[in-house]
Amino acid sequence: MAQNTSSAVMQQRSESMRSLDDFPTPPWATRALCEHLCDSGHRLDDLTCREPAANRGYMVRPLTEYFGRVHASDIHDYGMGWPVEDFLFPYQIDPVDWTITNPPFTLADQFVSRALDTSKIGCAVILRSAFLEGCARYDGLFSQRPPALVLQFVERVPMVKGMVDPSASSATAYSWLVWVHGVHDTRLRWIPPCRKRLERPEDYQAEAA
Repeated sequence: MAQNTSSAVMQQRSESMRSLDDFPTPPWATRALCEHLCDSGHRLDDLTCREPAANRGYMVRPLTEYFGRVHASDIHDYGMGWPVEDFLFPYQIDPVDWTITNPPFTLADQFVSRALDTSKIGCAVILRSAFLEGCARYDGLFSQRPPALVLQFVERVPMVKGMVDPSASSATAYSWLVWVHGVHDTRLRWIPPCRKRLERPEDYQAEAA
């Protein structure tokens, strides 16, 4: 059988353990999360949020549309002007209300734990839906700290290495996993088609420093 080499199938997000995992999130996907939180009764405009893997700011920009203040940082200097910090380094950081990010896949478990320890309300991470699989991850994370919500995109969220591209396609399914302190039962919800409504032309320009 001939191999399917279409761009949608071949565009796989697979990085080494030492990689920066530079796959920015299209801003409309972050707005989808914020819209869901607002519709669920969370008032965000007077809350603080941290984005510790801020990259070139594609998630920071939509977060500032909803939250009162957004603290952005990254382990790598992308020339955006925010602090260069290792979120997983065991230093004291001021707590925020929410931590929302697209973490490196291989470090996502650690990002979630650190985010929960430094967030007053909860945290949310966008990840390949395959993150929900795995005995080791279940034993080390989900069995002890289950998410409150799994928000499964019904549309594909194309993530391209080093950029956001409105014409990109993907065979990879993504979900937002949301933890809320005090909520221990996981609910599955679908994010209905929303890209057309939430996407903006300026989303595909990196924010200036």
